[in-house]
Amino acid sequence: MIKFGVFDHLDDSGHDIGEQYGHRLDLAEACDRSGFWAYHVAEHHGTPHGLAPAPNMFLSAMAQRTSRLRLGPLVMLLNLYHPLRAFEEICMLDQLSGGRLDLGIGRGASPVEMGFFGVDPDEAQDRYGEAAEIILKAMLVDRLDHHGRYFDLNDVPITLSPVQRPHPPLWYGTAKPETAARAAEEQVNLACIGTASTVRGITDAYRSRWAETAEPGAALPMLGMVRHVVIADSDREALDLAGPAYTRWADSLIYLHKARGVVPPPGLSIPFSEAVESGRCIVGSTSTVRDALLKQAVEAGATYIMSLLAFGDLPPTASLQTVASMHSEVMPAFEDSVAGFSSRS
Repeated sequence: MIKFGVFDHLDDSGHDIGEQYGHRLDLAEACDRSGFWAYHVAEHHGTPHGLAPAPNMFLSAMAQRTSRLRLGPLVMLLNLYHPLRAFEEICMLDQLSGGRLDLGIGRGASPVEMGFFGVDPDEAQDRYGEAAEIILKAMLVDRLDHHGRYFDLNDVPITLSPVQRPHPPLWYGTAKPETAARAAEEQVNLACIGTASTVRGITDAYRSRWAETAEPGAALPMLGMVRHVVIADSDREALDLAGPAYTRWADSLIYLHKARGVVPPPGLSIPFSEAVESGRCIVGSTSTVRDALLKQAVEAGATYIMSLLAFGDLPPTASLQTVASMHSEVMPAFEDSVAGFSSRS
């Protein structure tokens, strides 16, 4: 059965920041009641595109407002943490949530943001790999030793542990098939961005490598597809709500590029009309959204739909209406669906 979750940049909504945090926690409570699987929060720095630069701190508050909803950073930018500190935060969050942490990790995609912390983008991949190795090793030992290029740890007592052993479920975010093959070897869940056909290339690559490397009978990790989703009483009303909010979200996405005079990568920020036409933004009445999501799940080979329910200056009441409609009329349509497991003919 296909599951539903939430992905959130916590981009600037125009509200007071504390008020915006409150709105998002209200949204998480609604998702918890409505059967959503997880709530994933991005990490960004120095930009209105991400007002949760310490995602684990925000998620610890969410853990106290929810009881079933899984939660986690997507991704925790390991280049901006000492791995011992990252390990300790991960353990605390898994304990505070009662073992509900889904842990997204990554090196970071923004050279500007890494530069704020003095991290050389040319070293980011190797530094990230070493940090991830240390964190996962710390989950298994009582005392930690590591002597590497970037980090040196000598006989560090490990006094914390996660609830989920050996570690919480891991997630990567990607738009490239080559990342999918590596993730399959490591049995990591994926959050995929792009059109349905782009996502299909990723999920096909994942399944192909999974079939070659997984233990017999092992459960396939989750293959997520990220989409902006707004449901209103009519298609017209949903478009009128989503259009300005999406434009504000897209502007914040390239804020640092404009501020630093850097040309954004092609396709990073596209107009609302193109986002709707390409299927990356799904808005409309309940039936319109339900049918579009069903169709795209098949096309993309996704097993998990990750919805951006709150973005830009979309009114919080609109986000809550989308949650209610997804719970009552969209999710039930997927209960018997095997769309994510279909094969390309």
